Amino acid sequence: MTQEPVISGFHALSDPIRIQILELLQNEELCVSDMCQKLGIAQSRISFHLKALKIAALVSVRQQGRWMYYSLNKEQFGHLEAYLSGY
Repeated sequence: MTQEPVISGFHALSDPIRIQILELLQNEELCVSDMCQKLGIAQSRISFHLKALKIAALVSVRQQGRWMYYSLNKEQFGHLEAYLSGY
């Protein structure tokens, strides 16, 4: 595994709001408006953090109609876990 996915993954995990988003996505797929409601955070802030999570490949996106639904990309979490297991 190259270092770039590891670096971007851990960078994305370094923000408390991103951790909250990931915790929400542990149980279900959600759209941005659902996350806004559950976290009490503005749509623009959620979108900003989702962009970082997408760049790090920690979330997957699925479009249904005009809505975008986000879920965890468990494969990427597996790569990060495998990286850490070497320590």
